[in-house]
Amino acid sequence: MIHTENLTKHFAENVAVDRLSLTIEEGEVFGFLGPNGAGKTTTVRMLTALIAPTAGRATVMGYEVGRDDQQIRRNVGILTETPGMYERLTAWHNLTIYARLYEVTDVPGQVEKYLRMLGLWERRQDVVGSFSKGMRQKLAIARALLHEPQVLFLDEPTSGLDPEAAKLVRDFIAELKGEGRTIFICTHNLDEADRLCDRVAVFKTRLRVVDTPTRLRQELYGRQVVFHLAEAAVGWETAVANQSFINHIQAIDNKLVIALDDPESHNPTLIRLLVNAGANIRFVGELRHSLEDIYLQLVNDEEDEAVIGEPLPTNARTHTNKLTN
Repeated sequence: MIHTENLTKHFAENVAVDRLSLTIEEGEVFGFLGPNGAGKTTTVRMLTALIAPTAGRATVMGYEVGRDDQQIRRNVGILTETPGMYERLTAWHNLTIYARLYEVTDVPGQVEKYLRMLGLWERRQDVVGSFSKGMRQKLAIARALLHEPQVLFLDEPTSGLDPEAAKLVRDFIAELKGEGRTIFICTHNLDEADRLCDRVAVFKTRLRVVDTPTRLRQELYGRQVVFHLAEAAVGWETAVANQSFINHIQAIDNKLVIALDDPESHNPTLIRLLVNAGANIRFVGELRHSLEDIYLQLVNDEEDEAVIGEPLPTNARTHTNKLTN
């Protein structure tokens, strides 16, 4: 659906995008993550045929950037980070103008459909200048969808929105995903990317890594099970230390942190050994590193290496399940 080969963009002496090569499949929600100035918006502008690349090539829906630009612009939807609207016109009038530009067959029907879907129907006759930022953002999303594009580019879709409006937008993106649309999201909201995206790319002028959030966690940190004990954990590691499937053991306060590859298969053995040795286990959980941990490491660490057994990050989240009798 979207394919790039060594896509590059220079501005004067600065390299904004450096030899980007990636493939995004049909129906995929793809997260493009990176700091300000990393080249994310420049990439979106190239892929939507708004600016020309300096080198390399890209195709969107089989259309080639630089050759089929009109077809690309006709067939994709785009939400820019700062979408502009005609502020003196109503929401209905704004969407009607763009629906006609896109040569939508049923203009009133499409305008009503998306105003209702995004909760703006009751405000359709209000001028856009009276709208809050969240309402403008929802209207801009409606504008991007009027012509039913199969590929949608969203640049910071929930930026500056209150929690309720942000949730509405996230739920709407999930609904679009269910319809089989391909969605390319640039976002700083890493929790949002973690929940919505099938795969994510960490990008800083050049591509650092592309994978699913789950596999990135496993590759960088492995899997770590946390045994919460009723007493200090120091010393209890000897009860399980001879198990070949354990990669690393660390005792921290009353927690025994064990790195291993297949917790589902080996946790029962570890629990049995610890209980037989006299340990009082309160509950067991798996340490889940956030996408923020992964992102910060990949952006800031040139070596892209992670070491299992380092002290637990302060922002890591432990998801636990209480043991039952």
